[in-house]
Amino acid sequence: MPPEGKTITSSEVRHHLAAHLERLWRYGMVLSRNRDVAEELVQTTCVRALERSAQFTPGTRIDRWLFTLLHSVWINDLRAQRVRLGQGFVDCDELIAADNRSHEEDRMQYQQVMQRVGRLPEAQRNAVFLVYVEGFTYQEAADTLSVPIGTIMSRLAAARATLSRAVRMVRWRCAFPVRIIMRPPRCRANSATG
Repeated sequence: MPPEGKTITSSEVRHHLAAHLERLWRYGMVLSRNRDVAEELVQTTCVRALERSAQFTPGTRIDRWLFTLLHSVWINDLRAQRVRLGQGFVDCDELIAADNRSHEEDRMQYQQVMQRVGRLPEAQRNAVFLVYVEGFTYQEAADTLSVPIGTIMSRLAAARATLSRAVRMVRWRCAFPVRIIMRPPRCRANSATG
């Protein structure tokens, strides 16, 4: 990061872009849920970062600036195309854990969590990604998404509640895999007196 008051050079921007390329692509995937769109977002972000390097504020985190640029590109694309319905969603099976996981159970649990996170509304999914995956503070996530910090807190709380309910349902189903309701046989009252 350049010292306070000094602007960042194109060479330094290239260096930082290379260091954060994987994280930017991952965020592009979270936003778009489409590999081709994610690659396009990252390419446009790289070009924009090089063109606008003078806008970077020395003394701040460059990764946050890059994420903000990427998010801005995404929002501009959405506005330009109005709605991207039904375009190439990433199958949750592609989000399975790396092969170096030692237990199949861990891999399955990871896959289930990723599927549930993938089903969250976009706003909650973005907040979860920035805070829990990328390690942004609530304020940094709020700045990146151009929303108040309370909105980030609310989105995270809603996401945690949704994920918690889903986990409770899975545990309940595992504890009671088949619900059998047995009713005692009906007793017929003997109407004959005698």
